[in-house]
Amino acid sequence: MKTFHYGQDLLTASMALKLAHKEVKGVFSDETIQKVTKSAEAVAQIAQGEAAVYGINTGFGPLCTTRISAEDTTTLQENLLKSHAVGLGDSISEEISRLMLVLKIHALAQGFSGIRMETLDRIDWMLQNDVIPVVPEQGSVGASGDLAPLSHLFLPLIGMGKVFFEGKIQKANVVLQQLGKPALPLGPKEGLALINGTQFMAAHGVKIVDRLHNLLTHASITGAMMIEGLMGSIKPFTAQLHQLRPFAGNQHVAQTILNLLHESEIVNSHLHCARVQDPYSLRCMPQVHGASWNAWLHLKECIETEINSVTDNPVVFDADNTVSGGNFHGQPIALPLDYACLAASEIGNISDRRIYLSIEGDTPGVPKLLLKETGLNSGLMIPQYTTAALASENKGLCFPASADSIPTSLGQEDHVSMGSIGARKALRVIGNVEKILGIEIFYAAQAMDYHAPLKSGKIMTAIYERVRKDIEPVVSDRIMYEDMETAIELIKSGELITLAKQVAGSEGLAFDTQWSELFDF
Repeated sequence: MKTFHYGQDLLTASMALKLAHKEVKGVFSDETIQKVTKSAEAVAQIAQGEAAVYGINTGFGPLCTTRISAEDTTTLQENLLKSHAVGLGDSISEEISRLMLVLKIHALAQGFSGIRMETLDRIDWMLQNDVIPVVPEQGSVGASGDLAPLSHLFLPLIGMGKVFFEGKIQKANVVLQQLGKPALPLGPKEGLALINGTQFMAAHGVKIVDRLHNLLTHASITGAMMIEGLMGSIKPFTAQLHQLRPFAGNQHVAQTILNLLHESEIVNSHLHCARVQDPYSLRCMPQVHGASWNAWLHLKECIETEINSVTDNPVVFDADNTVSGGNFHGQPIALPLDYACLAASEIGNISDRRIYLSIEGDTPGVPKLLLKETGLNSGLMIPQYTTAALASENKGLCFPASADSIPTSLGQEDHVSMGSIGARKALRVIGNVEKILGIEIFYAAQAMDYHAPLKSGKIMTAIYERVRKDIEPVVSDRIMYEDMETAIELIKSGELITLAKQVAGSEGLAFDTQWSELFDF
């Protein structure tokens, strides 16, 4: 199995996911162990000294001037975890909890936090043995670190809280006893090092990078199929046009759609028709989808900077040099997370417009409501209501969480990022857009049915046939929510992207573009 050196190697979003899924083994090099040990020794020396250092021999937040005796340092750190574990709401997914562990290990292993190797090893043990903490989704304001969720994440270290284990939620102390692991006493500063940081919002950010990438790639597929279904023109995707406005995302989308529609009989059948322009939802896909790709790239770059950073406080350089700063403040990723939320929503907006366009009945050979016999039958009128509802819900979720700030900690923490809220919101929007794109491919396949015996090119024909394998054409009214759910699952699974790449490879065709490497992760 491939290995990754915590605290030393460059962590990417894709590598974080592989570590969380245990597809790659995370290890600690001798150099990392030495750095971590040296930092822990520096903290132990500070704890025994006379000089006041925040969080090591003082209280926290507005209690930063209250001195704590050396013999009370363990109690101080455990009290910190207990008092800050105030999260509410549903639990985050086990996957995101795993990601939080990975990101925290990597940050602490850089050797500026005063954590002991014993504690790092225990966190890694939890990950490797699938003892995954249960973390409520609400309670972080995204500054001073993700205090509440990180407190829940590390309560199991001291034998408290709950964990996912063997397919169910159990009390941490019961699982630790079962596995022969005693609760771990915390050393000086360890509680603070564990709960200061941005790993809750950053873990969500990693997942947003993953799911938004899948979403945007599928938007090209569903959009290309809708171009065929509605006899749209491919002229707006001409490379020469996009060289005049050379945003990478725009060019990537335009070329991807040309690749997907290569040698399409449907497209070639109307190359010289009298139609001058298509509506924006078809014609402007490179500009709209491309802008969202550019936002995705910005998020990826920001998240990957964040997950390789030290974001707790104070930062320990040595026993004589600790800096109490603000690296825990979530603003550097809170803004890109809100940007990504908007970028995802716009994909849903334009997809809903293409769906609506497909039922208007203005395309030669394609009947109104995508059904020949209507009146007695409503055809595909009503699923568009669902996409309209989802698109509208997303618009309400697009208000930037980072535009808000509510002072906390008796005014000591007087500006906060709310990045945790933005991150959760962005994933909710992405989930809604996955549903919209699923409905679009359901509609687009129905529109393509009316162009038989004309066929698409080899890539899109394979995708169309895969959709039709599980979803039969609608010929009269039937219950359609199961068909919609099937189509949505195709989008979420990434199977259609895999299929497109397989066909392109076997047929000597292009699916990737010269910008694909830029937009990979």
